[in-house]
Amino acid sequence: MDLKNTRTTILSEGTAEEKRAEILEYFHRTYALDEQLYDHLASDATFYLRPEPLRHPLIFYLGHTASFYINKLNIARLIDRRINPAYESMFAIGVDEMSWDDLSAKNYNWPRVEDVRAYRREVREYVTGVIGSLPLTLPITWDSPFWAIMMGIEHQRIHIETSSVIIRRLPIDQVRHLDGWDPCPLVGKAPENSLLPVSGGKIVLGKDKDHPLYGWDNEFGIRQSEVWDFKAGKYLVSNGEYLGFVEDAGYEKEQYWTEEGWRWTQYSKARHPLFWQGEAGAYRFRTLAGIIDMPWNWPVEVNYLEAKAFCNWLAEKKGTKIRLPSEDQWYRLRDLHEIPDQPYWTKAPGNINLEHWASSCPVDHFRFGEFFDIIGNVWQWTETPISGFDGFAVHPWYDDFSTPTFDTQHNLIKGGSWISTGNEATKDSRYAFRRHFFQHAGFRYVESDQPLEAAQAMYESDMAVSQYCEAHYGRAFFSVANFPENCAKICHEFMAEKKKGRALDLGCSVGRASFELAREFDFVSGLDFSARFIRIAYQMQEKGVIRYELPEEGEIVSYHERHLADLGLEEAAGRVEFFQADALNLKPQFSNYDLILAANLLDRLSDPGKFLTTVHERLNDGGILVLASPYTWMPEFTVRDKWLGGYRKDGEPYTTLEGLQDLLKLHFTLVAEPRDVQFVIRETKRKFQHSVSQVTVWRKNA
Repeated sequence: MDLKNTRTTILSEGTAEEKRAEILEYFHRTYALDEQLYDHLASDATFYLRPEPLRHPLIFYLGHTASFYINKLNIARLIDRRINPAYESMFAIGVDEMSWDDLSAKNYNWPRVEDVRAYRREVREYVTGVIGSLPLTLPITWDSPFWAIMMGIEHQRIHIETSSVIIRRLPIDQVRHLDGWDPCPLVGKAPENSLLPVSGGKIVLGKDKDHPLYGWDNEFGIRQSEVWDFKAGKYLVSNGEYLGFVEDAGYEKEQYWTEEGWRWTQYSKARHPLFWQGEAGAYRFRTLAGIIDMPWNWPVEVNYLEAKAFCNWLAEKKGTKIRLPSEDQWYRLRDLHEIPDQPYWTKAPGNINLEHWASSCPVDHFRFGEFFDIIGNVWQWTETPISGFDGFAVHPWYDDFSTPTFDTQHNLIKGGSWISTGNEATKDSRYAFRRHFFQHAGFRYVESDQPLEAAQAMYESDMAVSQYCEAHYGRAFFSVANFPENCAKICHEFMAEKKKGRALDLGCSVGRASFELAREFDFVSGLDFSARFIRIAYQMQEKGVIRYELPEEGEIVSYHERHLADLGLEEAAGRVEFFQADALNLKPQFSNYDLILAANLLDRLSDPGKFLTTVHERLNDGGILVLASPYTWMPEFTVRDKWLGGYRKDGEPYTTLEGLQDLLKLHFTLVAEPRDVQFVIRETKRKFQHSVSQVTVWRKNA
């Protein structure tokens, strides 16, 4: 089986059973390619090394791509079982340098490689069965059950590439060469680069929900713009061309670097690109699994900060406006060359999709008209921080794919690399990384008079998130007090005579109650399943400010800014940590709390009974559990037979309070009469939700 020449699936063609068989084959090819990549490791011990401090060791990724299938199929309510809950918690979150990711080694007791491989085999067999049994109608759209399968497959293909970057950073004695993964043998002097004209014109980006290929949420919507005439480098910047910057001591001259870039150079002590080995005059080059003579005619591989500094240096030398292209300019260059999209080409027109070599190749090898490497070879950094197109909507099964990167700190990379496969190798793909991160990424420079759109401090426009920003940090309506603040006050009331060491705010949303608890607690963990909410909480903690827009009426919106200092919570913020987490499958470190608050969480859990019968394990003896819920049981969140109450039992009404008492009586004592606490959610200027939560307070029995 040729694992390295596989195309993403066209979701609108053929019969249902033909498509089922095609997706099954795509799944198995992806799974096998992922496992083959790890055969580059010299031994099982290599899985536990951490060559990239901003990413986990490879044992995490070995488990992560498998657990992703199970976690997403559960979120999509397509299955209701877990294969290994501990693994599906451990390997769920912490992939990259999101601020709330838990990358601390002290919180992980990594399992044996053989056990993770056994888990992978079990997942593979199980998902094979799911693919065979899920209902399938064509076309497959993002509401279809099979979208979750495609999500798992394309996610796994992303990690084939990102794991290859980590492997490339391992000590050379920890990797081995694999047959069939040969680097390009074409090595020589770098060609002389030049700037060629590119005619401007209108571009239209984004795709609609009827598109025949799988896509991530940030690809959907629309953006139209006019690109001015510009010039672009004939070639990607080669190692040979970049050498001029290195030899001019570019890494030691602050004037070429952005403020962020200069901080990075001082921290990293870099004096040349990461994958260059040795000293001046004797540089060698690190490939995936080897060290070779320097291929001066291959593209240089750098982070955005280095690419930007080179452009500033070259602009000074040439006396012209040299910079990196915008996303729009990259698309304009591609559009002018009518490059077929993967999966529609007969053979990859560039060094992409693993169809040529397991490395970069000369920058003058793949021609596109007068230009080279418009796609493939290495990713190309752009000046554009990623954000959503008009009409952007979060996919409910993966709400933390894009939105955490909409922070003006993640720049888009375009065009794909030699190991970009699946969705990554398609025209509409939009991937972005922090500017100091390394991928198989280089750059092409442009000369342009067109101003760049300034990266703005974003106003949160996701309606659900904005509503909670206002509910937590905004105005009071109809004389109803702030709900998360009220919940925290109740917690403090019942902890008055108790040790206030550690508190857990489960379902913390955008974080107000966590900050309020930290007024009196030594340490607070704020956890929420949604990265959309957690990133707001973290932003408020780190920057002390959030900005969001609210609908007034129709298309009219208003803009709002809230500051932590105005609430007197700046000092408390230093005692809070926020994490993305699943309340039904928490990691072991979320334990030994003196108080747990779960506000408006119960009736949004798929299995609230499971939560209540295990929550005592997270709480110290004598600790306090505070539950708040309006008991709004809805089958889209909790299937009918998992409701805690709100139905007739033995012919009589059975309330949720009675259900709570029955479930908690083994480990808890109700310490006060339930009380009602109101809350208001503003939808528009003249429309509000006015609800009432019942708050119950429970003490864990000794």
